[in-house]
Amino acid sequence: MPLPLAPIAATALRMGAVAVVVYAIRSLREPLHRDQRAEDAMDELGEGLAFRRDAEQVNGGARLKRTIRVGESGPGVEIDASALGRVRFRRV
Repeated sequence: MPLPLAPIAATALRMGAVAVVVYAIRSLREPLHRDQRAEDAMDELGEGLAFRRDAEQVNGGARLKRTIRVGESGPGVEIDASALGRVRFRRV
């Protein structure tokens, strides 16, 4: 029984075109730099959610740090997600 190559070829061409577009966009983009001050600020955040309010602005921060393992002592992944935010109100 012959294998129908036309549907497979069309799908392969479509996936190849998407791969070429993704590669072109990725190569044109400049690499991002890592700001060490921001990294240090996120490392100093405490676990949980915190807000602080001043007269002109509200600051907030959140951090979630978890370790997920396969089995009791199996391989694992540590997830460390943190966010900083600020909302400022001014009369103009």
